[in-house]
Amino acid sequence: MSTHAKRERLLLADLLEANGPEAPTLCEGWKTRDLAAHIVVRERRQDAAGGILIKPLAARLERVQGEFAAKPYEELIQLIRTGPPRMSPFSVKQVDEAANTVEFFVHAEDVRRAQADWSRRELDPVFEDALWRRLESGARVYGRKSPVGLVLRRPNGQTAVARKGTPVVTVTGEPSELLLFASGRQEVADVGLEGEKDAVAQAYEARLGI
Repeated sequence: MSTHAKRERLLLADLLEANGPEAPTLCEGWKTRDLAAHIVVRERRQDAAGGILIKPLAARLERVQGEFAAKPYEELIQLIRTGPPRMSPFSVKQVDEAANTVEFFVHAEDVRRAQADWSRRELDPVFEDALWRRLESGARVYGRKSPVGLVLRRPNGQTAVARKGTPVVTVTGEPSELLLFASGRQEVADVGLEGEKDAVAQAYEARLGI
Protein backbone atom coordinates (compact mmCIF):
# COMPACT_ATOMS: atom_id res chain seq x y z
CA MET A 1 0.00 0.00 0.00
CA SER A 2 1.28 3.44 -0.88
CA THR A 3 2.18 5.75 1.97
CA HIS A 4 2.05 9.51 2.30
CA ALA A 5 5.85 9.63 2.40
CA LYS A 6 6.18 7.60 -0.80
CA ARG A 7 3.70 9.82 -2.62
CA GLU A 8 5.41 13.00 -1.43
CA ARG A 9 8.82 11.58 -2.41
CA LEU A 10 7.70 11.07 -6.00
CA LEU A 11 6.00 14.45 -6.15
CA LEU A 12 9.16 16.16 -4.86
CA ALA A 13 11.27 14.32 -7.44
CA ASP A 14 8.89 15.41 -10.20
CA LEU A 15 9.05 19.05 -9.09
CA LEU A 16 12.83 19.01 -8.87
CA GLU A 17 13.06 17.46 -12.32
CA ALA A 18 10.54 19.81 -13.92
CA ASN A 19 12.24 22.95 -12.58
CA GLY A 20 15.80 21.92 -13.39
CA PRO A 21 18.97 22.18 -11.28
CA GLU A 22 19.26 25.98 -11.06
CA ALA A 23 15.76 26.96 -9.96
CA PRO A 24 15.25 28.91 -6.72
CA THR A 25 13.89 27.33 -3.55
CA LEU A 26 12.63 28.71 -0.26
CA CYS A 27 15.70 27.26 1.49
CA GLU A 28 18.05 30.20 1.95
CA GLY A 29 21.10 29.91 -0.29
CA TRP A 30 19.94 26.71 -1.98
CA LYS A 31 18.91 26.10 -5.55
CA THR A 32 17.11 22.94 -6.58
CA ARG A 33 20.42 21.11 -7.07
CA ASP A 34 21.40 21.83 -3.45
CA LEU A 35 18.03 20.72 -2.14
CA ALA A 36 18.24 17.48 -4.12
CA ALA A 37 21.72 16.82 -2.71
CA HIS A 38 20.41 17.44 0.82
CA ILE A 39 17.67 14.84 0.39
CA VAL A 40 20.08 12.23 -0.95
CA VAL A 41 22.73 12.80 1.75
CA ARG A 42 20.12 12.70 4.51
CA GLU A 43 19.00 9.25 3.39
CA ARG A 44 22.22 7.71 2.14
CA ARG A 45 25.04 9.18 4.22
CA GLN A 46 24.17 8.90 7.90
CA ASP A 47 27.85 9.48 8.67
CA ALA A 48 27.42 13.05 7.43
CA ALA A 49 23.70 13.69 7.88
CA GLY A 50 24.15 14.16 11.62
CA GLY A 51 25.48 17.60 10.79
CA ILE A 52 21.91 18.73 10.11
CA LEU A 53 21.33 18.87 13.86
CA ILE A 54 24.81 18.53 15.42
CA LYS A 55 26.93 21.65 14.87
CA PRO A 56 30.37 19.98 15.22
CA LEU A 57 29.45 17.76 12.27
CA ALA A 58 28.17 20.62 10.10
CA ALA A 59 31.45 21.09 8.20
CA ARG A 60 31.53 17.43 7.20
CA LEU A 61 27.91 17.60 6.10
CA GLU A 62 28.62 20.66 3.97
CA ARG A 63 31.56 18.95 2.30
CA VAL A 64 29.68 15.72 1.56
CA GLN A 65 26.60 17.58 0.38
CA GLY A 66 28.78 19.63 -1.95
CA GLU A 67 30.21 16.44 -3.41
CA PHE A 68 26.72 15.14 -4.13
CA ALA A 69 25.58 18.47 -5.56
CA ALA A 70 28.41 18.17 -8.09
CA LYS A 71 26.98 14.90 -9.43
CA PRO A 72 24.77 14.88 -12.54
CA TYR A 73 21.39 16.31 -11.57
CA GLU A 74 19.53 13.44 -13.23
CA GLU A 75 21.41 11.02 -10.99
CA LEU A 76 20.30 12.88 -7.86
CA ILE A 77 16.66 12.81 -9.02
CA GLN A 78 16.86 9.08 -9.65
CA LEU A 79 18.37 8.46 -6.20
CA ILE A 80 15.47 10.37 -4.63
CA ARG A 81 12.90 8.42 -6.65
CA THR A 82 14.37 5.00 -5.86
CA GLY A 83 14.63 5.80 -2.18
CA PRO A 84 17.25 4.91 0.42
CA PRO A 85 19.44 1.80 0.31
CA ARG A 86 18.40 -1.27 2.27
CA MET A 87 20.83 -0.53 5.12
CA SER A 88 19.39 2.94 5.70
CA PRO A 89 16.88 3.29 8.56
CA PHE A 90 14.67 5.18 6.12
CA SER A 91 14.20 1.94 4.16
CA VAL A 92 11.85 0.73 6.92
CA LYS A 93 8.33 1.71 5.89
CA GLN A 94 7.29 2.90 9.35
CA VAL A 95 10.43 5.03 9.73
CA ASP A 96 10.02 6.44 6.23
CA GLU A 97 6.44 7.44 6.95
CA ALA A 98 7.25 8.99 10.32
CA ALA A 99 10.39 10.85 9.25
CA ASN A 100 9.72 11.73 5.62
CA THR A 101 6.05 12.66 5.26
CA VAL A 102 6.62 16.17 6.58
CA GLU A 103 10.17 16.42 5.19
CA PHE A 104 9.10 15.74 1.62
CA PHE A 105 5.90 17.77 1.79
CA VAL A 106 7.70 20.87 3.07
CA HIS A 107 10.56 20.56 0.59
CA ALA A 108 8.13 20.05 -2.28
CA GLU A 109 6.52 23.34 -1.29
CA ASP A 110 10.00 24.89 -1.02
CA VAL A 111 10.33 24.21 -4.73
CA ARG A 112 6.73 24.95 -5.76
CA ARG A 113 6.29 28.23 -3.88
CA ALA A 114 9.67 29.67 -4.85
CA GLN A 115 8.54 29.85 -8.49
CA ALA A 116 6.88 33.01 -9.79
CA ASP A 117 3.82 31.20 -11.16
CA TRP A 118 3.12 28.89 -8.21
CA SER A 119 -0.38 27.94 -7.18
CA ARG A 120 -1.59 26.30 -4.01
CA ARG A 121 -1.96 22.54 -4.11
CA GLU A 122 -5.28 21.12 -2.92
CA LEU A 123 -4.77 18.32 -0.41
CA ASP A 124 -7.20 15.58 0.54
CA PRO A 125 -8.63 15.58 4.10
CA VAL A 126 -6.85 12.34 5.03
CA PHE A 127 -3.47 13.86 4.27
CA GLU A 128 -4.36 17.09 6.06
CA ASP A 129 -5.23 15.02 9.14
CA ALA A 130 -1.90 13.18 8.88
CA LEU A 131 -0.03 16.47 8.73
CA TRP A 132 -2.00 17.79 11.70
CA ARG A 133 -1.06 14.80 13.84
CA ARG A 134 2.61 15.41 13.16
CA LEU A 135 2.32 19.13 13.69
CA GLU A 136 0.35 18.66 16.90
CA SER A 137 2.90 16.26 18.37
CA GLY A 138 5.86 18.45 17.42
CA ALA A 139 4.31 21.88 17.97
CA ARG A 140 6.56 22.80 20.92
CA VAL A 141 9.66 21.99 18.88
CA TYR A 142 8.52 24.09 15.93
CA GLY A 143 7.64 27.05 18.13
CA ARG A 144 10.46 26.94 20.67
CA LYS A 145 12.18 30.03 19.22
CA SER A 146 9.06 32.14 18.95
CA PRO A 147 9.40 35.42 20.85
CA VAL A 148 5.65 35.44 21.55
CA GLY A 149 3.03 32.94 22.63
CA LEU A 150 1.95 30.93 19.59
CA VAL A 151 -1.22 28.89 19.10
CA LEU A 152 -1.91 26.93 15.91
CA ARG A 153 -5.60 26.45 15.08
CA ARG A 154 -7.39 24.49 12.39
CA PRO A 155 -10.62 25.83 10.86
CA ASN A 156 -12.48 23.06 12.76
CA GLY A 157 -11.29 24.52 16.08
CA GLN A 158 -8.56 22.01 16.96
CA THR A 159 -5.58 23.78 18.47
CA ALA A 160 -1.96 23.10 19.38
CA VAL A 161 0.19 25.30 21.59
CA ALA A 162 3.54 25.88 19.90
CA ARG A 163 4.82 28.34 22.50
CA LYS A 164 3.45 29.38 25.88
CA GLY A 165 3.68 33.02 26.81
CA THR A 166 2.18 36.45 26.31
CA PRO A 167 1.24 38.24 24.20
CA VAL A 168 -0.36 35.40 22.27
CA VAL A 169 -0.69 35.12 18.51
CA THR A 170 -3.20 32.62 17.10
CA VAL A 171 -2.46 31.30 13.63
CA THR A 172 -5.43 29.79 11.79
CA GLY A 173 -5.30 27.68 8.65
CA GLU A 174 -5.34 24.19 7.21
CA PRO A 175 -2.74 21.85 8.75
CA SER A 176 -0.56 21.98 5.63
CA GLU A 177 -0.42 25.78 5.77
CA LEU A 178 0.12 25.82 9.53
CA LEU A 179 2.98 23.38 9.05
CA LEU A 180 4.62 25.67 6.51
CA PHE A 181 4.21 28.62 8.87
CA ALA A 182 5.64 26.69 11.81
CA SER A 183 8.53 25.49 9.63
CA GLY A 184 9.69 29.05 9.02
CA ARG A 185 7.91 29.62 5.71
CA GLN A 186 5.64 32.33 7.13
CA GLU A 187 5.66 34.53 4.03
CA VAL A 188 4.14 31.87 1.77
CA ALA A 189 1.77 30.20 4.24
CA ASP A 190 -1.94 30.82 3.61
CA VAL A 191 -2.97 31.54 7.20
CA GLY A 192 -4.67 34.21 9.26
CA LEU A 193 -3.10 35.71 12.39
CA GLU A 194 -4.86 37.21 15.39
CA GLY A 195 -3.17 39.15 18.17
CA GLU A 196 -1.55 42.45 19.01
CA LYS A 197 -0.04 44.15 15.99
CA ASP A 198 3.54 44.05 17.28
CA ALA A 199 3.18 40.43 18.37
CA VAL A 200 1.86 39.41 14.95
CA ALA A 201 4.85 41.10 13.31
CA GLN A 202 7.22 39.23 15.62
CA ALA A 203 5.54 35.90 14.81
CA TYR A 204 5.99 36.57 11.09
CA GLU A 205 9.66 37.37 11.53
CA ALA A 206 10.53 34.61 14.02
CA ARG A 207 12.95 31.84 13.02
CA LEU A 208 10.49 29.03 13.55
CA GLY A 209 11.07 25.38 12.77
CA ILE A 210 13.22 22.46 13.79
